Amino acid sequence: MRKSRRTFMITTAGVATGLSLSRLAFADGDKVSEVDSTARALGYRTDATKVDKAKYAKYATGQVCGNCMFYQGKSNDAFAPCPMFGGKQVAAKGWCSAYSKKA
Repeated sequence: MRKSRRTFMITTAGVATGLSLSRLAFADGDKVSEVDSTARALGYRTDATKVDKAKYAKYATGQVCGNCMFYQGKSNDAFAPCPMFGGKQVAAKGWCSAYSKKA
């Protein structure tokens, strides 16, 4: 049985959309949780303004994941991968003790 070009295009578009949506769902589930063992060890907070300044004296106002050299996203990304957390996504407004300002 011969498939028409239209049937092929509709099927291809459906498969591509399904794959795209499953990637988005997977990526969204890959965000670092503050209760994760690595996150606790590094003092990670999704909101840098909530860092325990007594415990992490290195923290300074303005230090956020979004301007850290390890943040692997664009400046306008709300979340992006970080190698400190095995590539899981961190919040751009977050902070951890591995912070190092981008050059």
